[in-house]
Amino acid sequence: MASINDIIKREVNPFDLVNLKTGNFWGQNQELESVVESIHQEAITEIEGFLDLVARDNRSRTVLLVGDAGSGKSYLLSRLKRTFNSKAFFAYIGPWVDNDYMWRHLLRNTVDSLIQVPEGQEESQLILWLKNLSVFTKTNLKKQLFNDSFWQLLLGDRQKFVNHLKKTYLKAGIYNPDVFFGVLHDLTDPELYPLACEWLRGDNLSEESMQALRLKHCIDAEDAAKNILANFGKISTATQPIVLCFDQVETLPSWPSNPQALFNINTTIHSENLKNFLIIISIVTNGWKQSYRYIQQSDKARIERLISLKSIDFTQAEALWAYRLQPLHQEANPKPDLPIFPLKRQLLEENFPGGKTMPRNAFVLGRLEYQEYKLSLIDDPNIPDKKPLLTEQEKEQAEFQLLWQQEYKKFQSKIDKISLLAAPDLIKMVQGALEALEVQAIKPKLINGTFASYSLSYQLPSKRENIGIVWTEDGNMRSFFNVMNACQKTIQQNFCQRLYLIRIGSVGNAKLAGYKIYSQIFTGTKHIHIKPNLASVHYLATYHSLVNSVLAQELVVAGKTITLPALQSLIRESKILEQCTLLQNLGIVTKQKPDPDPRTKDLREVKDFLLNLVKTQIFMGVPSLIKEASSRFTFVEETDTRHLIDLLCQERKVKIIDTKAKLQDQLICLIAHR
Repeated sequence: MASINDIIKREVNPFDLVNLKTGNFWGQNQELESVVESIHQEAITEIEGFLDLVARDNRSRTVLLVGDAGSGKSYLLSRLKRTFNSKAFFAYIGPWVDNDYMWRHLLRNTVDSLIQVPEGQEESQLILWLKNLSVFTKTNLKKQLFNDSFWQLLLGDRQKFVNHLKKTYLKAGIYNPDVFFGVLHDLTDPELYPLACEWLRGDNLSEESMQALRLKHCIDAEDAAKNILANFGKISTATQPIVLCFDQVETLPSWPSNPQALFNINTTIHSENLKNFLIIISIVTNGWKQSYRYIQQSDKARIERLISLKSIDFTQAEALWAYRLQPLHQEANPKPDLPIFPLKRQLLEENFPGGKTMPRNAFVLGRLEYQEYKLSLIDDPNIPDKKPLLTEQEKEQAEFQLLWQQEYKKFQSKIDKISLLAAPDLIKMVQGALEALEVQAIKPKLINGTFASYSLSYQLPSKRENIGIVWTEDGNMRSFFNVMNACQKTIQQNFCQRLYLIRIGSVGNAKLAGYKIYSQIFTGTKHIHIKPNLASVHYLATYHSLVNSVLAQELVVAGKTITLPALQSLIRESKILEQCTLLQNLGIVTKQKPDPDPRTKDLREVKDFLLNLVKTQIFMGVPSLIKEASSRFTFVEETDTRHLIDLLCQERKVKIIDTKAKLQDQLICLIAHR
């Protein structure tokens, strides 16, 4: 076994592996060992008490979770979900982009969370919720339905199922009971389950999909979305509560001068007696203070408890350090005397004289000091000396590109079709990218009417014409007709001189009125129909997520919490968005020649990762570098990785120390070019 110093030389800084950027707790692999149970335990206990009250009397309650930047609010939401998912259903509610769509956004995010499978379960929260409704648990129907084959026994009994539920919940005041209970039945059919979920989340389905569900109308209005959400609570009072976790609320439209939309939702849930919800609103302290005076007193009264996250003490900070360092200590022989070696408690005392700090600050300090200690181990003349090899700007860029790749991979696995995103969200993502690329005169809502949030306009520096964008993936051809009709009026009124329609879905056929207007606009004219690819959406969604993290004061790059202008500068310098095909087709960035072999691009991404990782570490073990690449890029073979490392050496960007040594003993370092 190696000494602890040899291990530190070769391994990645363990504090680099801490994901300081948080977000949707579904799909995240939060490490169990990274939890120090004593941190925020009082807040967890208090929230559990409110959860138990909701479970007992079904009356919805609201908790406001307030904490300074870096106190661990979003992380705490994730911990609550993991701890209490066995006694409640959890929904992550991210920020919406338009207050005209807030209830539809809330319903969509709730259903998106309900279709997730909790840890240790084989079925989604939605199916577990359905199976545990009181109508099944209190009658023999459950025995009839679930003992053998839950799915097979229900097929063909749709009306019987609907009638039974209508009779059972007669006094509950269910909104559109025939429709709602019919869709719940369709959840039990494996072929109809995806369509039923899409309808529940508010997707504007095609006529064929609606026929399969035996429905005539989608959830296309705010009131309808609110009432469908209310249905979930009304019929689940004998099962588990639903926890609605509102996160990153600082990024909501017009916040903090107009926070009323969020608190209107909360007050409506209470005043209209939407049952069985625990609402948790997470907000940074200064954001709460700034918005407080704009919130009506009646809305403040609907908040049962304000829970402030406290700073952590040095013992808890040391425990966080110890958890990150433990894997390295386990490999060492002899074991270090202190569980936080090479760090010292004195670092905390010197940097936080008040005796308290925030979890994020503890991690940032640990990362910095660990790296300083690693550099102090340099005793090989072949390894660069301690003088800075990179400027601060170069360090930020290297770390940012690593962060980007990590986030992009998440969205690649999360978004497998464009229609998963609502049109207002897609347009907002385009707007954010245009702002980052310094496009001028960006104005939302180019077209008028119901679908205004599907559009925006802007001007390019080289041209004075007003350019419009409309993005719709609604499968319903009536909706498509309405969007095309609004586009035609916009062009006739000369609100834009060139219009781009972004749509990968069908535009119908010659018999449909929407198709006829579409043909008039986009056939033989300067207006253009772009069919986006999924990769473009991944680029836009990744950047949009980073923007939200910045506005919520959650994004840390090179040890600093960065601002939106800093993020925009990083994205321009990296030229990452120049790879977005959609932005190329819009003429925002220069078109790039596609790689004849897709694998060329994949390996280029791996090569960039290898170089950026060495930049952040200055030097590390070659086996560790190969291991990190294999973990991030599962498709790459070790032989490919070693070949890419050889290329970086030939380009004199890195070099391997002692090439005659065995692979497990080789170190790789950055080459200074100054």
